[in-house]
Amino acid sequence: MRYGIFGDIHANLEAFGAVLKAYEEEKIDRYFCVGDIVGYGADPSLCLQKIREMNCLTVAGNHDYAVAEKLPTDYFNAYAREAVNWTKKQLTEEELEFLSNLQLVAEVDSITLVHGTLKYPEMFDYIQTTYDAYLSLQLLRNKVCFVGHSHVPIAFLQTETIVPTYETEISLRNVNKALVNVGSVGQPRDENPKAAYAVFDSDEKKVWIKRVDYDITKAGAKILKAGLPPILAERLKHGR
Repeated sequence: MRYGIFGDIHANLEAFGAVLKAYEEEKIDRYFCVGDIVGYGADPSLCLQKIREMNCLTVAGNHDYAVAEKLPTDYFNAYAREAVNWTKKQLTEEELEFLSNLQLVAEVDSITLVHGTLKYPEMFDYIQTTYDAYLSLQLLRNKVCFVGHSHVPIAFLQTETIVPTYETEISLRNVNKALVNVGSVGQPRDENPKAAYAVFDSDEKKVWIKRVDYDITKAGAKILKAGLPPILAERLKHGR
């Protein structure tokens, strides 16, 4: 089976469209999303529509839950809070209910999906260090878990020790367990502005992290036109 796994779309329709176009060349059997369909960007409804049309298994991100009023925004920065409040007004009751009903963790086809961590998925903490990875790997019941949230693609591979890697082709053949952050479709933060997405081939036991160009100027212009904070448009140019 070949899986298309992505996340942190953040209502960036231009980036999401470019990723879906790139997936057409990948012979994908099934799609998974690791959360944050909405937040920051100007097209939350259209991005939700695409996810639902794909019948894509999706777990909840912190922005998804915040927009659905299942998570307080106290710890969000001012820009994120403003985007959450704006997004709420753009969505229908049905769309808000869809976000509210997203589960925190999913296990399917011997794959685990979570937005933040397995240790406390409801807290939406980050996996950024080897110790962070260790806490989730201890709870991982499958061989591989795909995550998002940090917007930075990185994998933590567990054999006798846990080794982080930024490689874009990751073999799972000689590892016991793996955590793979698939990066961000709509708001990368690794100083590479290209949209990120992953392909997992369960037969080859390989994961590829891929990037694709998209119309950043158009996505940014939509953010400005919507009256959202200008920094949310500016940061797209720099991938941070």
